[in-house]
Amino acid sequence: MALCQRQLIWFFISLFPYLNICVCNALSLEIKASPKVRAFIGEQVSLKCSFKSSSPITESLTVDWTYRPLAGGQMETIFHYQSVPYPATVGKFKDRISWIGNVARGDASVAIESPVMSDNGTFICSVKNPPDVYHNIPQTVLIVTERGLSFQLTSAVLLSILVFLPSIIVVVLLLVRMGRKFGVLKEKKKSGCKKSSIEVSDE
Repeated sequence: MALCQRQLIWFFISLFPYLNICVCNALSLEIKASPKVRAFIGEQVSLKCSFKSSSPITESLTVDWTYRPLAGGQMETIFHYQSVPYPATVGKFKDRISWIGNVARGDASVAIESPVMSDNGTFICSVKNPPDVYHNIPQTVLIVTERGLSFQLTSAVLLSILVFLPSIIVVVLLLVRMGRKFGVLKEKKKSGCKKSSIEVSDE
């Protein structure tokens, strides 16, 4: 009898990790964020973050945005939300980060004002909606650069250039060739109209 009890105990102990995984999966949140965002110096940039929770949205829901510089270093919390936004009061993002999300719609996005190249780094959006607190950890890499020429070659423009440029070159070459032939014919015509030296001497 004691042997059977021990076997049952070990059986339930062996099942515990799987039961724990099932509970975590049932209470998990699904978070989506853009893996890479490009921005221009001085122009506002949005960091998109959306989530899905199996539990109703309550006042206990929290959103935290953390940041790590591109060169590496410690993660720091730059934004907190719980019912109302709490932007960073210190640090490099002070007075430059704002809430543009809507938790009722599963949106936890923020915006950065006047980004600079030193803002380049990794941003992480974390959402907790008790009892849903387990979730994936998507990372967004922000790349801030200077704005180049106002004219940007889109794929459509580039395709058009690749298609029509050879045609234009062929047409130009044909026109040049026809122009040369026309010039040769014109010269022959002029030379045919002139009288030879013998005809001039006979007269």
